[in-house]
Amino acid sequence: MIHVIIFGAPGAGKGTQSQFIEQHYHLEHISTGDLLRQEIARQSPLGKRVQSIISQGHLVDDDTIIDLIANELHHLPEGVDGVIFDGFPRTVAQAEALDALLEKDQRSVDCLIELKVPEEELRTRLLNRAKIEGRADDTPEVIADRIRVYNERTLPIVDYYHRKGVHYEVPGAGSIEEITGAIFVAIDKSLQHNK
Repeated sequence: MIHVIIFGAPGAGKGTQSQFIEQHYHLEHISTGDLLRQEIARQSPLGKRVQSIISQGHLVDDDTIIDLIANELHHLPEGVDGVIFDGFPRTVAQAEALDALLEKDQRSVDCLIELKVPEEELRTRLLNRAKIEGRADDTPEVIADRIRVYNERTLPIVDYYHRKGVHYEVPGAGSIEEITGAIFVAIDKSLQHNK
């Protein structure tokens, strides 16, 4: 069973690329964004709290996210070959918690694929997405704050996984096909390395 983290700033293309990785490697796609949006849509107490946090451009607390992920890992469908984590982990504490969860089953993260995209490109993509999808959380002010929070709190995860030898950087600008191809090369390389 393989465990891949797709990583990058808001708007880097994680969701788009996750679909291709999921199909190519027969993985279960676990997206914290999707899980949180499901809770918001249900209008559960958790969903209402999450909506308030997200609308201000802040990150949902580690404990809530880790509980959601642990629940998903315990309910994986039969026959999948592994998991792709999209939007998780977002803090070093979450990365440590993920490692602890996987170690219980003698597993580990095989690779973290970092999609590198220039900040100006990220802002353009997020503003376009806001228009297309009608996402109220993608205003210029919230986008600026999300990128700042990413740089301060999420980016240190790269060092954490780099020290473990499982960090692979892929240019996130270019055609979708080119980026997908580069990701597959990186994942295949990590799987060869981990044999």
